[in-house]
Order: sequence, then structure tokens, then C-alpha cells
Amino acid sequence: MGKGLWSLFVRYLIILVAGLGNLWVFYKLFTFPTIQAVSSLLSLFSRVYVFGNIIYFQSIKIELISACIAGTGFYLLFILILSVPGINFMKRVKVLLFSFACFFIFNVARIIFLVLIYNSLYFDVMHLFLWYFVSTLLVIGVWILDIKLFKIRKIPIYSDVRELIKCTRKPGKRLRR
Repeated sequence: MGKGLWSLFVRYLIILVAGLGNLWVFYKLFTFPTIQAVSSLLSLFSRVYVFGNIIYFQSIKIELISACIAGTGFYLLFILILSVPGINFMKRVKVLLFSFACFFIFNVARIIFLVLIYNSLYFDVMHLFLWYFVSTLLVIGVWILDIKLFKIRKIPIYSDVRELIKCTRKPGKRLRR
């Protein structure tokens, strides 16, 4: 197996393993920091009490369930970053750290915003809007920022598939365009 094929195999194996067990790796990594960041920022406004994944702020009980942690968003960024061939290890680590930091900051800001508008008539609408629509746009936005800042030139998954097709073609045969 050539170096490129070995790299492809390892990258996709890591993607697969990271997604096993209901994304527990991402929830394990980001639950505690999310709770700590949210409670620290809310403590700037009023006294805060934390019990496990529950934060008491003023008269509000905030339970940060797994959906609040946005593990799927982190996993999608992880997939995008690992499924691009030709990125050296250190650059890939930098892209991952940058992407996760951006997404983490947004997610904490989203939770703080929702807590601050909790008693509003628009809370449910804003909660769903931020959860479904804006979170998806943020993953896309962070990925586009990654492409520009880190000069990523290849396309996730597609570039790997093209390389695999090249490896399986017999010499002298060409694909029709």
C-alpha cells in the first residue's frame, strides 16, 4: 500500500472511530468546557450555581443536554478537515484547533444569548432557529474560513475518490470527459 493510500486509510479510520458510540469523544471533550464557559460568563451578570450539567442562573434552570454541546457540529468539522488529502500533520492540527475554537465560541455565545432571552415570547423560535439553521451556517462558515486562512486547495472526500479512481485505472486507459 502506497503512502497516499495508507494516509487515506488512516484518516478515514480515525473519522469512523471518532463517530462511534454516539459521538461520545466530542461530548467528552466539549461538555465540561462548555458548562464552565457558560457559567463563568453568566456569573458576570448574577450568582450562578452549577450541579453537573445543570446551571442555575437567577430563577432559571439551564440543563445543558448533549444537543446543547453541539457534538455533531464538531464532528462535521472533524470530518471535513480529516477528509482532505495532502495536509501535513501539524497544519491539520492547527486547522482542527482553530475550527473547534471558533465553533466552541459561537456555541457558548448561542447558549448565553438563549439564557438572556429565556423569558421572551420568541425564545422557542430563536432556540430552534439558532439550533437548526444558524449552527449549520456556522459549520459552513468556519469551513470556508479554514479554506481561506489555511489555503486548503483540495475538496473533502471528492479529492480522495478521484485519487482512488486514478489508482484503480489500468495504465494507458483514460476516463472520457
